[in-house]
Amino acid sequence: MHDVLDPDSDRGRVYRCLVGHPRVSVDQLAARAGLGEAVVQAVLKELAAEDIVVTTDSGAGESFWEALPPSEVVEALLQRDAAVRTSLRQAGTELERLYRFARRDAGHYGALEVVEDPARVLSVSRQLQQSARDQIRVIDVPPYSGTSDYYLAQEVLQRERMAAGVVYRSIYHGSAFDDPIAWPNMARMIEAGEQARTLDDPPMKLAIGDDDLAVVTLAADDHPGVVSLLIRPSGLFQALSNVFESLWRLAVPISAAGIGTQIDARDRQILTLMASGATDDAIARHLGVGRRTVVRRVSALLARLGATTRFQAGVQAARRGWL
Repeated sequence: MHDVLDPDSDRGRVYRCLVGHPRVSVDQLAARAGLGEAVVQAVLKELAAEDIVVTTDSGAGESFWEALPPSEVVEALLQRDAAVRTSLRQAGTELERLYRFARRDAGHYGALEVVEDPARVLSVSRQLQQSARDQIRVIDVPPYSGTSDYYLAQEVLQRERMAAGVVYRSIYHGSAFDDPIAWPNMARMIEAGEQARTLDDPPMKLAIGDDDLAVVTLAADDHPGVVSLLIRPSGLFQALSNVFESLWRLAVPISAAGIGTQIDARDRQILTLMASGATDDAIARHLGVGRRTVVRRVSALLARLGATTRFQAGVQAARRGWL
């Protein structure tokens, strides 16, 4: 059906002529499209069957043809594409089950697949992101072995997926801020809307696409490079999902703004006292300032650090070297 929008196809030429010249006869249409009348008749029959054109009677026994509005045609195309994608996804899921069932051996876990080819490892990562509809959850840990080109390509893909409404939630290793290649990309993604948090030592490199696929990437045991474990919906998949959510609650929110910047001596004193567990009243007495001043400064520091609790603020401040 898509070729009706292609000006180089017979169907596209006929439809475009009708769009620009309503209520024309077959012979007139053939002359404008530069096609034989028999070809035009066949094309019109196909387009009418697909509800793209309609015919009307002049009342004098002569038939004229009219194109339906292009907006309706495009919308119909999009709906059919969506239906095709849904059908393909369902068929793929069923075939995947059959594939794994047919290869199920004793001692093997059907929900797990090991991928060692480096090119396929990268391909799986892109596929996970491209197929996600709601959210992608990531735990990113060193080593960061990607090139600048790899991170730029990943940035383009992530922007496309976020623009499509996919939410990215990422937990970064604390050392990510020190990586000269990886961090600039991470910072731009956070500025673009990625929800990001940090932990000192996350236990694994993990990516989860919706509730469909989890990928754990590990250093290979017997050769240089990495291997990826693909985990389909299963008890293991649910366990990994639970691990991510538990770590997400423990992780400290971060933002691209303010990383590496410094603070003045007064704010450093406030943060140090906060980290020690001092209340606003105690901080005010210690510094000789009003309680309202302390409340205002604490609120500003929490916002600057992207923290929701005093504990998170202390961890984040220490991580940035402010204490």
